[in-house]
Amino acid sequence: MPSKTVRMLFIGNSFTTRNDLPGLLSAIAEAGACATIESKVIAAGGASLRRHWNAGAADTISDGKWDYVLFQEQSRLPIKNGKRFHENVREFVPVMKESGATMVLFMTWARKHEPENQKLLIDSYNSIGKELAATVVPVGSAWREMLEKHDTPELYAEDGSHPTLAGSYLAACVFYTTLFDGDLKDLETEVGGLSHEERRLLQQIARSASGSEQ
Repeated sequence: MPSKTVRMLFIGNSFTTRNDLPGLLSAIAEAGACATIESKVIAAGGASLRRHWNAGAADTISDGKWDYVLFQEQSRLPIKNGKRFHENVREFVPVMKESGATMVLFMTWARKHEPENQKLLIDSYNSIGKELAATVVPVGSAWREMLEKHDTPELYAEDGSHPTLAGSYLAACVFYTTLFDGDLKDLETEVGGLSHEERRLLQQIARSASGSEQ
């Protein structure tokens, strides 16, 4: 049984809520006997961090006694206006310091037909993460590695933007290895719609992308 309970607040949009990323992460953490995750999600379709700030997300951070607060920016903003993205993240720094929670940045992926933008996303997230000593979860890096090496399972939904279940599962695995230093080797989680072989491949990619490959 997991030995600790971890409270996590997710702030983002449909990239976070599609396929219930927090739920997938919770199932993985429980299967690994790493932690029981209690999570809350603040999300709105296409929302930027600035929109969440204006809507009062800081109050939820202050009131929640969170261990981690996870920030997911609108997917194209770091590409179109990296300066604004960095300003949006910095806006939350005072309330994060006051709360004592760990700031976590959810690095997202480029659109299917714009793979050249992935480097911009990676660089933008890593830059602000380094500046603020925030934890960057390199989901976008894992997607790039998966797409370069394998054709299946498909990570993109039909719109070429949102994740399939496989894409969200890969993201959850990267969160697990990054935040909990979790060992995905021999970890078995039943996920309807993904085969054993597909889960194993996605776990391997997550370990590689997060630097925990043995």
